Amino acid sequence: MIDIGKLYCAGSSTGDGLRYGEESGPDCHGNSPHQVQKSASERRPIVVWNTTRTCNLKCVHCYTDSDNRKYENELTTNEAFRLIDELSDFGIPSLLFSGGEPFVRNDLFTLLEYGAKKNVRPVISTNGTLIDRDTAQRVKDSGVVYVGISLDGLEDVNDKFRGVAGAFKKTMQGFDNCRAVNQRVGLRLTLTRRNFLDINGIFDFIEREGINRACFYHLVYSGRGSSISKDDLTHSESKKAMDIILERTKDYFDRGLDINILTVDNHVDGVYTYLKMKEQGMDKAEETYSMLKWNGGAANSSGVGISNIDFVGNVHPDQFWQDYTFGNIKDRNFGDIWMDESDPIMRGLKNKTEYIKGRCRFCKYKEICTGAMRVRAYRTYGDPWAPDPACYLSDNEIGLDKEKIEYLKAHGEEFKIPKEINQ
Repeated sequence: MIDIGKLYCAGSSTGDGLRYGEESGPDCHGNSPHQVQKSASERRPIVVWNTTRTCNLKCVHCYTDSDNRKYENELTTNEAFRLIDELSDFGIPSLLFSGGEPFVRNDLFTLLEYGAKKNVRPVISTNGTLIDRDTAQRVKDSGVVYVGISLDGLEDVNDKFRGVAGAFKKTMQGFDNCRAVNQRVGLRLTLTRRNFLDINGIFDFIEREGINRACFYHLVYSGRGSSISKDDLTHSESKKAMDIILERTKDYFDRGLDINILTVDNHVDGVYTYLKMKEQGMDKAEETYSMLKWNGGAANSSGVGISNIDFVGNVHPDQFWQDYTFGNIKDRNFGDIWMDESDPIMRGLKNKTEYIKGRCRFCKYKEICTGAMRVRAYRTYGDPWAPDPACYLSDNEIGLDKEKIEYLKAHGEEFKIPKEINQ
């Protein structure tokens, strides 16, 4: 996550200790602040658990390709208890209950309460449409640290994207019900060409509705959004989107509004924010660079700081990489699976700096990005160590000169950017 308010506006948020090593209160996952960045072998991941594949919506970019039907071999309640025990013993910082749609699972509150007792700091990722007032109160009472509710634009765009008329209104009702019981809650939105032109309108909506936290996600190729398509932003659109996000977040900050804005799933956003600060002569630019360096970008994401367990118990590098499995928790303890570097992908993910290729190899901002999303590289080039095609910085911006380009060509690491987004 790139905390725009913190990095660009010198603000603060509850996640500062986790992301930038600074003293603050616990973040939305309940993590305490710390100063020392742990190594890949010491760090424990936030676990995204797809508790079910069933969903009441039909989102066009669904990374689990979920539908409104029952899927076989979902973990039972007792299997889920054992999983939570293992995760607690392993010392994970947070367990994110996701789907499908987690609220279709009948034993969800039993599992949330058990997770809270086992100190795995439960978090929910949901479309929000099933959260009435009583449900919101039960969420609060069960010990959930944070609820992330997804939208994909303003009303018309959202409902077309989600495949169900009226989804926007139900989602916002769910959001309001969480706020009514003082449950910590925020919005999540995936940037696509369907909502790109509405970004300013979305910021107006955030302010008008009194929303105090919103995360803008970049599209990751998986499930029904498994390839570069008409939905992904071009490089020029990504830069324009970031310009708007930076400008509007600063406007919030300058007017004293307590609205936390973050971007997710493209560590290049941190580099771009730093470059903008340098361009604008902002005194805090080098301090921002230092925080990004401490964070490490993708070095501490998939395979290190983020893990995924799907609805049948398979362990994956992250939630978008469910076609690659390290093992199943029914057969081996999660901690043993996660720390086993005999798997070549796991070994590479825990040592990304040594493995990334192409323009990432020579990027002068490698230490603050570390190649961004490996799964996007794999989907595009069939090579998990290739450059992330969603990097929207030019060769000149990352310090890639003719000599380095010739080296990459000679060593088979040119990796041409797909024409769909190379604009």
